[in-house]
Amino acid sequence: MNVGIVGGTGYGAVELMRFLTNHQAVENIHLYSQSKQGTPISEVYPHLASIIDNPMEELTVEHVAEHIDVLFFATPPAVSHQWVPALLETDVKIIDLSGDFRLSDPAVYEAWYKKTTASEAYLKQAAFGLADVYPEKIKHAQLIANPGCYPTATLLGLLPVIDQDFIDPQSIIVDGKTGVSGAGRSLSQGMHYAEMNENTRAYAIGTHKHTPEIERFLSEKTEKSIYINFTPHVVPMTRGILVTMYVNVTKNVSEAAIRERFISFYQDRTFVRVKPSHSLPETKQVYGSNYCDLHITVDERTKRLIIVSVIDNLVKGASGQAIQNMNLIYDLDETEGLNLSPLYP
Repeated sequence: MNVGIVGGTGYGAVELMRFLTNHQAVENIHLYSQSKQGTPISEVYPHLASIIDNPMEELTVEHVAEHIDVLFFATPPAVSHQWVPALLETDVKIIDLSGDFRLSDPAVYEAWYKKTTASEAYLKQAAFGLADVYPEKIKHAQLIANPGCYPTATLLGLLPVIDQDFIDPQSIIVDGKTGVSGAGRSLSQGMHYAEMNENTRAYAIGTHKHTPEIERFLSEKTEKSIYINFTPHVVPMTRGILVTMYVNVTKNVSEAAIRERFISFYQDRTFVRVKPSHSLPETKQVYGSNYCDLHITVDERTKRLIIVSVIDNLVKGASGQAIQNMNLIYDLDETEGLNLSPLYP
């Protein structure tokens, strides 16, 4: 197949290239950039020289319709929604990594992202691309809203138990930690080496734009309005996310029983690994891979369920999951192009 990547200069795009150049079903990769048209990608990312050296092209609906089977948007918010309505008139499959189609209500999007997005009709047309939970919906969709990095780690940790009657879904506290690549490649003072090295800080307390995405799918699962406390932190590492979730247990249920629930929920999902009780997950154990590692503890003293989830924010939290969604759409082996060991150490 022929694939296109819009936003070819960002971290999400370069990770798409890393995996797609090793994907057996991908014949050609077209790179689109409004700011770098005509520039070979190796001038932006020299490490790609001799692997992929395509010049970046101008994005047009006509070019996509003629040359592309599946198009990835690895763009900032409020870009993809300007293109998607016209592209949906073609046969191209669209996988949007930006967040423009993750929320079903335009007013909610505007409140959290401080930008406008597509009309409600297009938002409702998008399938949410949490590949390990909604594969059947993804297989039949033309437009995929690829999940955010924090929502991927959090929802994979909470969805197996959110509708079980042994927890209180209104007691959820989510503590997230991410590496600096989560902020993208654009320069900002807070990401300078002198500001970030040997430093950890919380940010966007109560206002992070991924909050309504998490709440939306927890609410849909329970058929009740779910609200969470979510506090993200940035830590001095390049990539990776570790999320710790706390939720009150309302019945006397054993840790082993909850672990069995998780194992059953993900029994056919290659990329979700439920860790044994003695093995706590670490970001290094999923570095550079499409895996999500989960660990479950029941604190008998406080009657809380504690779930730890780790992913690579650029892979499972973005490009890797996007390719997993592409594989689902085309009925390919779900691991095609992604079956790589995490990088260690």
